[in-house]
Amino acid sequence: MTLGEKQRLFTRLIGKLIEYAYNTGCELTFGDAYRSPEQARQNAQLGKGIVSSLHCERLAIDLNLFINGEYKTQTEDYRKLGEYWESLGSDCAWGGRFSRPDGNHFSIKHAGRA
Repeated sequence: MTLGEKQRLFTRLIGKLIEYAYNTGCELTFGDAYRSPEQARQNAQLGKGIVSSLHCERLAIDLNLFINGEYKTQTEDYRKLGEYWESLGSDCAWGGRFSRPDGNHFSIKHAGRA
C-alpha cells in the first residue's frame, strides 16, 4: 500500500471513529493532526514526542474528548474509543497502549512505527 493510499484509509477510519464517538455520547475536537518535521524535532527535544512521528506522515491524530461538556485528559477516559479504533484493523494503533500512554493518540502503523 502506498503512503497516499494509507493516508486516505486513515482519513476514512478516523471518520468512523468520530461517528462512533458521537453515537456513544462523546464529543471531540481536533488536537494535533499534521506535525511538521521541525515541530516533531522540537517536541522530541522537550520529551513530548518522537522525531519520527506519524503525524509528519499524516497517519496520526490527537483528539480532544468531551463527555457531558467536560474535557477529559486521562488515558483511561479514551479507552472505549481506543478499543473501537483497534477493532477497525490490525494496523490501527491506540496511544493508550504505548509504554508512555498517550490516550488521545490514534494512528495507523507505518514503516514499523505506531
